[in-house]
Amino acid sequence: MSSEWPVVIIKDVCALIVDCVNKTAPVVPEVTPYRMIRTTNVRKGRIDLGECRCVEKNTYEKWTRRAKLQLGDVVLTREAPIGEVGMVVDAEGVFLGQRLMQYRANPQFLDARFLLYSFLSPELQHQFGSHEGSGSVVSHIRVGDCFEFKIRLPSLPVQKKIATLLGALDDRLTLLRETNATLEAMAQALFKSWFVDFDPVRAKMEGRVPEGMDEATARLFPDSFNESELRVVPIGWKLDTLSDISNVGIGKTPPRKEAQWFTKSQEDNRWVSIRDMGQQGAFLSETSESLTSEAVDRFNIRIVPNNTVMLSFKMTIGRLAISDGEMTTNEAIAHFKLDKDALVSSEFIYLTLKAFDFSSLSSTSSIADAVNSKTVKNIPILVPQQTILNAFQEKIAPLFSQLKLNAQRIRVLSNLRDTLLPRLISGQLRLPEAMKEVAAA
Repeated sequence: MSSEWPVVIIKDVCALIVDCVNKTAPVVPEVTPYRMIRTTNVRKGRIDLGECRCVEKNTYEKWTRRAKLQLGDVVLTREAPIGEVGMVVDAEGVFLGQRLMQYRANPQFLDARFLLYSFLSPELQHQFGSHEGSGSVVSHIRVGDCFEFKIRLPSLPVQKKIATLLGALDDRLTLLRETNATLEAMAQALFKSWFVDFDPVRAKMEGRVPEGMDEATARLFPDSFNESELRVVPIGWKLDTLSDISNVGIGKTPPRKEAQWFTKSQEDNRWVSIRDMGQQGAFLSETSESLTSEAVDRFNIRIVPNNTVMLSFKMTIGRLAISDGEMTTNEAIAHFKLDKDALVSSEFIYLTLKAFDFSSLSSTSSIADAVNSKTVKNIPILVPQQTILNAFQEKIAPLFSQLKLNAQRIRVLSNLRDTLLPRLISGQLRLPEAMKEVAAA
């Protein structure tokens, strides 16, 4: 059991531990090869480079004088929030911003992936929380304490086997996420061609056959444009608003001081936050918090139906997700409920908002101050003839069905990994038993 494994101090089994520059690097608006990882990029064992900010080369060189990142380095957030962990899988031109720690395992004693999973375990997460610094408004882990964490250390072969098993689950999860990214990109590309660039309409205007389209579908498209109030649109199509084609609802938050309204059970009314929307892809099924049925009734909180688009419109503007099952949301999130005879589908709304320029909603320097529920209701949506919508839906429905199925598989595998990880890292579960559970899943 776990008592058989010695406990070691992290600094004794790492080749490198670096606390990052404690100030914000100057960023640039244009895309450069040099990207800064912030605390918001590190979540649940992964580092998401999709929303990194860019810097100039001299800033990158200055911020990495002490150490550059290498593949396999483990990153820990010590503030805002505490205890998020990720592993570096792309080190080219990438560096760490403030409030982050960089750990490099000494391969003689410690497997890098075993270090990652140790940091993700409840035992280490408890240590991170117990080292919160005082005397500051924001909770943080003191830099000095980041060298003193204690981990259980089985033999290197056992470490590698545990890491390989958990890593296989993570690799499968990565493949599913990448597959979903590809599927969504395919749907977005088709939407852009038909409803943003109007490729079929322009082809017919020029006497060409639209590329990659059968004759029956091509006949559905017009061959000219009309001037509308906002922009040029294909003849016979119209510009509506989201409130014209859906019932726009806004969520609520019960009084935070009254803890009885909130639970952690997914069996209760799942309650979506903006952070939840940033972690699960197109389809959202699990939330960090739920509401009791009493809270939903007492505060008249709207239910988001299954397969309904949700949009964040406060603070972080433009995050999107489609509900997998009934849910509720906080007041920073709008949803677009469709009637049975609605002209458009949730998938069409999702792709419309994915392609929408939310900065166009603001005439001031701050979009966060400009966007409110009225603004959301008035977001324009282009509605073509029903025959074209039906043809489009036939093409994208299989893509979204696979997206949803993969999202459900991701949820099952993620829950399995989260169940196995603490038991393996602590030594409470032996590898043969763990492998049986993985095989069954």
